[in-house]
Amino acid sequence: MVVGCRKSVLGTGREGAAAVEFALVGPILILVLIGMVVYGGWFWMAQSVQSLASEAARAAVAGLDAEEREMLARGRVARDVEVQSALDPDLTTVEVEAADDGVTVVVRYDAREHPIMLLGGMLPMPPAIIERSAVIKAGGY
Repeated sequence: MVVGCRKSVLGTGREGAAAVEFALVGPILILVLIGMVVYGGWFWMAQSVQSLASEAARAAVAGLDAEEREMLARGRVARDVEVQSALDPDLTTVEVEAADDGVTVVVRYDAREHPIMLLGGMLPMPPAIIERSAVIKAGGY
């Protein structure tokens, strides 16, 4: 009888089992993590765009006529987009519809070239153009 000798039989060794398991689960885990970063970043940008639209509509209510309301809304978006580091002012567009009964502000942001969106690769991606709007009614309550 030989003491200290380990007999190896095919299929009973556990060396390398963790590596094989990680090779099977690792790519899925990495895709899920990348998806969390991409969609989290997209929701962050979408919330920023909604905030721009809401604040612009609130600022525009102070205007006395349609031209002044539009100027106030566009000015507020221009100021706020400079402060928010996630958004590029050159990729942000604003539409303002000012009437006597209120203001509608639509803000669009083109996120196609944003670094977070470029991470997505083969994931199903959220919309590249983020569009949010806000409506403020004036008087008549």
